[in-house]
Amino acid sequence: MERQISRRNFLKKSAIVLGAVAVCDLNGPKALSGKVLKEREMPHVIVKLWPGRTEQDKKQLADAIVRDVVTYTKSDESSVSVAIEEIIPSDWAEKVYKPDILNNQDKLYKKPGYTM
Repeated sequence: MERQISRRNFLKKSAIVLGAVAVCDLNGPKALSGKVLKEREMPHVIVKLWPGRTEQDKKQLADAIVRDVVTYTKSDESSVSVAIEEIIPSDWAEKVYKPDILNNQDKLYKKPGYTM
């Protein structure tokens, strides 16, 4: 029997395997108020990962992120942008782990399962 995995769980597991994911401000208290908001100029998501994925893999990841961002932020799909930055493994600690993870613990909604 094939086990299906939700997009959300896929993205969580992908973030662990692929690298760090950063999402822009979700419009503060309005995003949490339960009101349906449609934003024209946000959000922007940056995925940082090691090189080695195909363009098709990166496109599929971006498409999955857009679908979930639209669902959870109530933004129009046309307002969501996704960037993918490839960081070589030897630069990961200095360019990603220290500035984005270690120094931003209070902003992390999903912490990695590793330390450096």
